[in-house]
Amino acid sequence: MTIVALGINHKTAPVELREKVAFSTEQLSVAQQQLQQANLVLESVIVSTCNRTEIYCSLEGSDTQTLLEWLAQFHHLDAVELAKHTYCYRDDDAINHLMRVACGLDSLVLGEPQILGQIKQAYTSAKSFKAVDVILERLFQKTFAVAKQVRTETDIGASAVSVAYAAVSLAKHIYGKLDKTNVLLIGAGETIELVARHLHQNGSARMTVANRTVARAQNLADEFSAHVISLAQVPEQLIKSDIIISSTASTLPIIGKGVVEQALKARRYKPMLFIDIAVPRDIESQVSELDDAYLYTVDDLQAIVSENMASREKAAEEAQAIITERVEEFRLWLNSLGSVDVIKLYREETETIKQALLQKAQQQLLAGKPADKVLLEFANKFSNRMMHAPTTAIKEAAEAGELSELAQLRKILGIEPQ
Repeated sequence: MTIVALGINHKTAPVELREKVAFSTEQLSVAQQQLQQANLVLESVIVSTCNRTEIYCSLEGSDTQTLLEWLAQFHHLDAVELAKHTYCYRDDDAINHLMRVACGLDSLVLGEPQILGQIKQAYTSAKSFKAVDVILERLFQKTFAVAKQVRTETDIGASAVSVAYAAVSLAKHIYGKLDKTNVLLIGAGETIELVARHLHQNGSARMTVANRTVARAQNLADEFSAHVISLAQVPEQLIKSDIIISSTASTLPIIGKGVVEQALKARRYKPMLFIDIAVPRDIESQVSELDDAYLYTVDDLQAIVSENMASREKAAEEAQAIITERVEEFRLWLNSLGSVDVIKLYREETETIKQALLQKAQQQLLAGKPADKVLLEFANKFSNRMMHAPTTAIKEAAEAGELSELAQLRKILGIEPQ
């Protein structure tokens, strides 16, 4: 039996190809069924995001070419061409890769936490299609535990490593809580969308989006319950804004020193935080000369990002050390499942119990104890000893709410539901 991770990601393929290999929600159902029904795999979990598509599976043998050909055929692609952009890991390397992905060590943004949720969703989906059995069940549960340990014991996710996140982290550092601050976002592109998402996650509930095209701003605003204004309304909105974050494609500054001076006067010089992440700049550099206006540019944020990236890289080394230990633990567990060894040990243990009880029964018979009572005692003690381990496992699984483990125990013990 071989554990395999076959995939394609942002490091190995351009977005045009990644889009073609991605699975929609509807396709996932068909794909999982095809994999199982065609006996291509024993178990499988398909992870499909904007940056990666990966198939984690267990195989009877070690042939992965058939799996690659299936992936190409499913998406109507040339298998030879697809092979140039895929990677394939086996056994310990596959386990290590899954754990690295779950911990954010293989992500476009080092340490990003979203991928763990996406893997959990993929695992849940695969379970609903009955594509997960003992091996992948244990592997993914182990992976989730590793990801939690890495998040708890390292600083892999503690520092901002994107300009958008750094901007929000800066605002949060200055203002503490963001739930009562008024935020003005200028622009409606990808960067501002990411800023809005980080603001929303940090409790910001008073956002206004200003953009040259109001309709585009409206789409962004609807997602975060924000207000929308045109660029012409920015001077008026400045008076109400505590935090201004701007990122447009304008070739000329949108906010000048004069309009900020007027806003500060109207605000009775209540401080304002300006974060300009546009290139060229959206906010005149002279704004920083005003006493109650604090201006940070994209260069300031890049310095923060670079420093934090170095911190995350150190944390990534610590995370890898944890992963290496857990891979070895899983390998030892996997090795313990060898059917020959399990059957041999089980038979030896059963024989030991039988012989001990039989010897006691024979002594009782020699002592003159009635045969029917000796046989009844022997039967009761033998059945109790044999039932002890599975009964304990069933109780523990029930108390922990482990329905999948209970189902597996039913299968092993040959107990069919009434």
